Amino acid sequence: MTNHGETTEPFENGDIAAGVSFGGQITPETPIALRTPAELADALPYLLGYRPEDSMVLVSLLDGGNFGGRARLGIPAGVEDWQAAARQIARGLVLGARRRGSRPDRIVAYVCQEPRPGETGRDVMLRLAPLAQLLRTECGSLDVPVIEALCVSDARFWSYVCPVESCCPPDGTPMGMPGTSAMAAAATYAGIQVRGSLRELRARMQPWETSAALEQEVALDAAGMSLVPRILDDASRAEVAEETLDLAGRIIRRFAEAAPVSGVHPADVRDDALLGHDEAATLILGLQDRTTRDRAAAWMEGDDGAPALRLWRALARRCVGPYREHAAAPLTLAGWVAWSTGDDIEAREALAMALGADPHYLFAQLLHRACNEGLDPESIRRCLRQERDGRTPGEGPPSTAPNIPEQKSGSQLPPDATLAVQDTTEADPATPPRRKRRRSTGPGDTAPGKTAPRNTGPCPQRPQAQTRRPTRSRPTPSGVGKTCHDGEDG
Repeated sequence: MTNHGETTEPFENGDIAAGVSFGGQITPETPIALRTPAELADALPYLLGYRPEDSMVLVSLLDGGNFGGRARLGIPAGVEDWQAAARQIARGLVLGARRRGSRPDRIVAYVCQEPRPGETGRDVMLRLAPLAQLLRTECGSLDVPVIEALCVSDARFWSYVCPVESCCPPDGTPMGMPGTSAMAAAATYAGIQVRGSLRELRARMQPWETSAALEQEVALDAAGMSLVPRILDDASRAEVAEETLDLAGRIIRRFAEAAPVSGVHPADVRDDALLGHDEAATLILGLQDRTTRDRAAAWMEGDDGAPALRLWRALARRCVGPYREHAAAPLTLAGWVAWSTGDDIEAREALAMALGADPHYLFAQLLHRACNEGLDPESIRRCLRQERDGRTPGEGPPSTAPNIPEQKSGSQLPPDATLAVQDTTEADPATPPRRKRRRSTGPGDTAPGKTAPRNTGPCPQRPQAQTRRPTRSRPTPSGVGKTCHDGEDG
């Protein structure tokens, strides 16, 4: 049990001491004692790396008081779904830790939500009290007690555990000034900055909703009329791939040479100005070919990584109107580059958004699972390097993409690793429903009675590439439709 009042009692009498490591960026040699609910509430953004919104969060404590895994899940809109969600997040954190050979000793639970119109922070606290109790019950059923349950709303916090009004008043306690706590000081010393909210992070990859969106949609329609027939033609498909990758490379260099600007939004506006509508349309449609997308994934590190990530974000923003589903390709590339460069937070959000655009997009499914399970992306990077370095000038796109490596038996994540639970409750409400696809034979399909050649190279192969064809809101020429290929992504 935490001490709920200001106290100078030693750690042995109940304080939570945390050797804060943040994925290894701050060493455990400098423990930070969190003695009050206020310090636990303040620590949450630093433990996650962002400010959670509409979220339930569980943070595990290992034997000795160090922070262990963290799990976050969106709060379901329907109260009838709360119990299932509480069970999912509790089992995900506790059972996942046990599979990796560790066991949470205690848990701190958080529910975070801003007031609805007409509500106060106290109203939110009372409304979410049953959810906090469900979290405590589900964790308790797994033999891991919740020692503190906090509600954070409207810049105040409440404890569901402390009954002392002089310590935890009914109207809540104001959150401290940002950046003034011991946790904030430790994070600043380590060079760690807390991002904004996940909503702000997702906004960087959401389709445009400005007047320019119509111009981009017109460009996509025009590009589709000329590019899709060429992609579907085996004789010209490789040529389209080379044109797409050449254009992507030139724009990545253009982004890299652009003068830096301060601020997230101004940086995105600058990138949008550097990318023409016709260029964006050509790249979006060209990347619907799976092998072209896989070759583009080789821009994943070094000097290429940051400008490539900016390009994939910019392309995701251009997937407007009936082309929203096409965002699965650039969003998956954005998630891959973010994961490859060590940004697991953006990686998970981008990959979750890719699955929101196309729930059956296999590459996003595999990467999302691998990122959530804490696998090392180096195995995939090595395979992509081999594909890239072994390709001769003028050679067409490879026929395969590297498979996501399986986690080795007995491998464990570090005790401070973040355990992310996939959020299935915060899908983009603006994402249109998937339209029924017409099944047809796409390029690269094996002819009836034929056996596909077996791969003997270092990278396991998947079946020959398929091409996603654009969805349109207006009539399309004969032969330009959508296909479905037995679970393979486009």
